[in-house]
Amino acid sequence: MSTIQDRAAAAAGRTLTTDELLDELEADRAAAPTRDPMAGYEPGEGDPEMVPVHLAWLRVRKDIRGIAKGQEYDDGWSKYNFRGVDATVMAFAPVTMRHGVNVVPYQVDATYRDTKTAKGKATRECTVKVTWHIIGPRGDIIVMQSQGEALDSGDKGTAKAQSVALRVLLLNGGLIPTGDPDPGHNSIDRGEASIRSAVSYLDEICNPSTSAGRLRQIHFELKQAQQLNDLVTNEVGDEEAIGAMVVRIGKERAAGGAE
Repeated sequence: MSTIQDRAAAAAGRTLTTDELLDELEADRAAAPTRDPMAGYEPGEGDPEMVPVHLAWLRVRKDIRGIAKGQEYDDGWSKYNFRGVDATVMAFAPVTMRHGVNVVPYQVDATYRDTKTAKGKATRECTVKVTWHIIGPRGDIIVMQSQGEALDSGDKGTAKAQSVALRVLLLNGGLIPTGDPDPGHNSIDRGEASIRSAVSYLDEICNPSTSAGRLRQIHFELKQAQQLNDLVTNEVGDEEAIGAMVVRIGKERAAGGAE
């Protein structure tokens, strides 16, 4: 088969258009033999087995098996368990190392939006879509994508959002279970629920038998519905933001009903 030099010599004396020249160059590239990245490689002591990336990733999943929701979030009003970025990375790091798997961010697409917290503090929301390369010991690749979102009042929003995207990739791409029982195993199917109004919580908030735990849950529900600042008529007939009312009554009951 002729080389590029042969083609150039044959083309002497005739004029090639740009498209014709590009077509000939592309034909040369397609005809060139593909170089094996593992050519000449000799495994060293402790090196991973040279298997395709899909098998190496499967072995990572088999070794990890599960990551429990061992961390707890508690801001005084809402409380739940979760699997954080650090715990997830700590579980994956030694196992991916053992099987020769690299997890590399290939492309990050970020969008930003200025917003405020429930208390009115200025903050910025960052949402990222990250394209990841899962690279196996032989150099072959699985391409995955994940998204992450974070709020921050300083300059850490992008880093936080990318950390969330990494956790989502590892947990979802690895199909890593928690090992916990399904919290919805005894739930019943129902249609889409309408958003509950802030006023509808008043009787429950003012009821002396409502527990502190339920008050925290009400505060969380109002926060999720973005209703903390909705004005309602409190137990003494004054207008008050319902979120502040829940906090106030919760503190009064915790103090034994002191005014």
